Amino acid sequence: MRELIIGGARSGKSMLAERRAAESALRVVYVATAQALDGEMSQRIKHHRARRCADWGLLEEPLELAGALRRHAAPGVCLLVDCLTLWLSNLLFAGDAARQAEAGEALSCPLLGSATRALIETLPQLPGRVILVSNEVGSGIVPMAPLSRLFADEQGRLNQQVAAVCERVTLVVAGLPLELR
Repeated sequence: MRELIIGGARSGKSMLAERRAAESALRVVYVATAQALDGEMSQRIKHHRARRCADWGLLEEPLELAGALRRHAAPGVCLLVDCLTLWLSNLLFAGDAARQAEAGEALSCPLLGSATRALIETLPQLPGRVILVSNEVGSGIVPMAPLSRLFADEQGRLNQQVAAVCERVTLVVAGLPLELR
């Protein structure tokens, strides 16, 4: 089963995902997409680590998510991906998309397109359980900066595509889950 849990910042989506993974009675592998590139992100990662079960496996994968999921998915395994938002950000900055958006150039980001396609094609084929966490960033105003608009657009597209291949989709608001599918 594939599940997408979406919500705003500090909505409780990661805690819900962790609870559902723990309740699955499967061996859990936490797939972290964050990179500790500054002190604040290091603190966020530390906070998430402290909250997780000690017996969970950990896989750190900032870019090659589809391949990592294929390699680690198994019938008795629950893969918890936290989060697609940071993964998308990593992809935008790994290629030229972020620079092109800021420069007002036409966007050409093969890395972004190929990585998201690979994820969407891979998810339905995976054995076991996969729980994916992602931010819902489209509920506010259209951002003013080109890079922020690009990010919001791509995040919305990614969430739609992932939701389309998941059997369960949950929106979390103020710590309360709302089952969408």
